[in-house]
Amino acid sequence: MNYSKIAFSDAVKELQHQFGSRQAYDRREKFQVVDGLTENEIDFIADQDHFYMASIGESGFPYIQHRGGPKGFVKVLDDHTVAFVDFSGNKQYITVGNLETNAKVSLIMVSYAHKARLKLYATAKIVLPDEDPKLFSRVDVSNYKHHAERIIILDVAAYDWNCPQHITPRYTTEEIEHAFEPQRQYIAQLEAKNKKLEFELKNYQKD
Repeated sequence: MNYSKIAFSDAVKELQHQFGSRQAYDRREKFQVVDGLTENEIDFIADQDHFYMASIGESGFPYIQHRGGPKGFVKVLDDHTVAFVDFSGNKQYITVGNLETNAKVSLIMVSYAHKARLKLYATAKIVLPDEDPKLFSRVDVSNYKHHAERIIILDVAAYDWNCPQHITPRYTTEEIEHAFEPQRQYIAQLEAKNKKLEFELKNYQKD
């Protein structure tokens, strides 16, 4: 997998020459080659509750769609393959229609809390749930209200980590609750201790 080979077109390289970054990126293009997703990427993907996916329509314009679900709804099948259940939505079918004529997509996954951003190039394939029940049972999500229309399988061609600059940290309700849980427990302990002391003080005064 070589992200730079895909991303750096002749026009991109010309701009890199113009602005002084081509030498560094030339080395990266030649030597930064990886063989599939590593444990770092796999763990990051498995922790996502949303991502953005771009596809190309017959008009030639790109279309970017937000995909969301419960944490872990994106499944890593192996170190080259990612899949997720396509939930029923507004029934525009723009992304699905685009895949009919151009299966190439690009994804961005962001962890705002950790200021981390993973970019992927992939080729998409659509499989209906009843076409592969075994796969569907593997990628479908439980304890989440949804109607599964299809499975989208992504053959990952390349990936790259983006720099964290300009990512504003944001936190989900679940993350905030988790962060404040030790403080809540500490406050509860203090309140319990205070009540105990008040009770002992009242008894002492009676005596």
